[in-house]
Amino acid sequence: MGADRTYALLERITTLLRNEERAAGLPHGLQPVHLQALGYLAACNRYSNTPAALAEYLGLTKGTVSQTLLVLENKGLLTKQGSAEDRRVVHLHLTREGRRVLEDAVPPELFRRALPALGQGREALEQQLTRLLQTLQSAHGQRSFGQCDSCRHFQHEGPGRFRCGLTGEPLSREEGTLLCREHVAVGG
Repeated sequence: MGADRTYALLERITTLLRNEERAAGLPHGLQPVHLQALGYLAACNRYSNTPAALAEYLGLTKGTVSQTLLVLENKGLLTKQGSAEDRRVVHLHLTREGRRVLEDAVPPELFRRALPALGQGREALEQQLTRLLQTLQSAHGQRSFGQCDSCRHFQHEGPGRFRCGLTGEPLSREEGTLLCREHVAVGG
């Protein structure tokens, strides 16, 4: 299969998923970008839950992200909290309702029904798609936004004890599974 065919398949899958995402957001009065923002905020760590990190992750302008956050805040799906360390920084947190809407809408029902058809090939597909994403991000000079526990800064200090080598701060086991803006792949 050539690059043209692979690209066409990925493009078609993306279009179908975006249409399903649009339909899943409609009952909540949300567009795909709103669901993508909620999804990122549910998956990112405390170093990455800022408007700037969200803009970078989604590849959107600060103005577009600002409008997106305004919609989500007005719907009671997220809250903003000023940073205790830096007054210029705002941290974004999903509300209980924001998490409920996200669980209801993402992934879209069509995707949930189609996924079992992959059977045992699902893991291999995920690995290949992860590799493709990493290659594309690297080629574009973008941050990887990988899971904390796969970062070269992640330190395992003992049973249930972890630390970010970049900030020096302790991390919980759960934080190790979240996306980080500062992620650098081991060996990267």
